[in-house]
Amino acid sequence: QVQLTESGGGLVQAGGSLRLSCASQRIIADFEDMGWYRQAPGKQRELVATITNGGLTNYTDSVKGRYTISKDSAHNSVILRMSNLRPEDTAVYLCNAHSRVRHLLYTYWGQGTQVTVAS
Repeated sequence: QVQLTESGGGLVQAGGSLRLSCASQRIIADFEDMGWYRQAPGKQRELVATITNGGLTNYTDSVKGRYTISKDSAHNSVILRMSNLRPEDTAVYLCNAHSRVRHLLYTYWGQGTQVTVAS
């Protein structure tokens, strides 16, 4: 099992910014990709952003232009910078990682960090 630990959540006013960090026990280069999901109360978990081992990024439409995902290899972390936050961004944000061993894909999750955007 691989431990992923999120940090950086909190309460922010609409239009504000936050920086989330996901620290991995394992060297992040071992992962096929890493990403951030979010889950708001009463809603399904949704993909927010991903970054592949090669650095390719992908974002859900609602956060494009406002969020940036990046890797901090020196600290075995993945960073999510969020700006121009909106109340609808309020959710628990969870870090996710995939690793592949031969034909098997393994998925890891962090415990999540709460982001609350006040209007």
